Amino acid sequence: MGNPLLQYLTVFILSVFVGIEVIARVPSILHTPLMSGSNAIHGVIIVGAILVLGGATTTTEQILGFVAVFLATLNVVGGFTVTDRMLEMFKPKPEERKKADEAVS
Repeated sequence: MGNPLLQYLTVFILSVFVGIEVIARVPSILHTPLMSGSNAIHGVIIVGAILVLGGATTTTEQILGFVAVFLATLNVVGGFTVTDRMLEMFKPKPEERKKADEAVS
């Protein structure tokens, strides 16, 4: 069959190229909605990383599992932070809301 490490490395490198091509072709106006949707996927990745970390037997596996959980958590938190900031941009400012309320009255 061949070296499994070489197979995994090949899949990883190909997925990096595919990911770059897919993201490069997305219009900038869609990045935030797509990021919001991908946060759910990254929640599943955190669960998977925790499961892998739970089954780790060597120190190297434990370190890599911890790094995977940490980076996935950072990605989820960062994604929600960016989404929250983007949604705040669409809310009316207090002055604008006051003017709108006065215009209705």
